[in-house]
Amino acid sequence: MRIIGIRGAITVNENSTVAIDAASYEMMKKIIELNSIVEDDVISITFTMTKDLNQRYPSAIVREKLNWKNTPILNFEEKDIIHSLEKCIRVLIYAYSDKAKKDVAHVYLKEAEKLRPDLCFK
Repeated sequence: MRIIGIRGAITVNENSTVAIDAASYEMMKKIIELNSIVEDDVISITFTMTKDLNQRYPSAIVREKLNWKNTPILNFEEKDIIHSLEKCIRVLIYAYSDKAKKDVAHVYLKEAEKLRPDLCFK
């Protein structure tokens, strides 16, 4: 087994708990599904959000809805860059896997597809 990094990003339409929860859950479920990971595979998770999202931490939905209570998770505000994508949640997951880097499925959803079309798993 090796350690891999799995990237993901998704945008939301509004700064609300409901929107942040729904988007975070959608992104995480897709990453889990496409990469066949379970909590025991995951070393840690780092979320970032743009400064226009401040109603809820994405980690809350991981703990509540996925019931991942034994994984270290940090949340950060992303650097505010002029003309960058707004209302965006990003994630970086470090996990154990037998996959080669080229076979990792990175998940970019909604407007976030623009960020890394070269990494989008279709």
